[in-house]
Amino acid sequence: MAKNILICGVGGQGTVLAAKVISQAAVSGGEKVLSAETIGMAQRGGSVVSHVRIGKDTYSPLIPKGKADVIIAFEAAEAVRNMEYLKNGGTVIVNRKIVQPTTASLTGTIFSEDTMIEFLEKNAKVIAVDTEQACRDLNSSKVVNMVLVGAACKTGILDKTQIKDAVKLLVKPDFYELNVRAVDYLG
Repeated sequence: MAKNILICGVGGQGTVLAAKVISQAAVSGGEKVLSAETIGMAQRGGSVVSHVRIGKDTYSPLIPKGKADVIIAFEAAEAVRNMEYLKNGGTVIVNRKIVQPTTASLTGTIFSEDTMIEFLEKNAKVIAVDTEQACRDLNSSKVVNMVLVGAACKTGILDKTQIKDAVKLLVKPDFYELNVRAVDYLG
């Protein structure tokens, strides 16, 4: 059975590494994986979207609209922006922290995390993660990506042991233990 995971956020949040970890975990588990990133002005806080498709009957790296089993959103507004990819009954793993876009600050508009989360909850199963608290508890602001990947493991779509093995392959040894603690943060 195919698994479709859309990862979205803004540049610098670790979305691409998260996609690589998920892809490596699936490959190590003997699965066929296709993936692609759409990176627009990522270094300047622009949108980053990674598609990860797992399964032998997968022929395109891009997830069709309405077919994502899970959206892992590093930022709530990006989750809302990408909801058209989520299938009926799908799950959104979302970082509660909002990254205010430059255009919002220029116009005086404020994006509200509560408004975004409420919208998501009306349209999907939602696991909202307080990543600011996780970063305080783990003493690092660099682990949001692995906290969210760990949360996705709770849906059953990812195997936590395979994720940890992939982290070992892809993360510098000095940061391995920290990243594994982040994957385990939510249990």
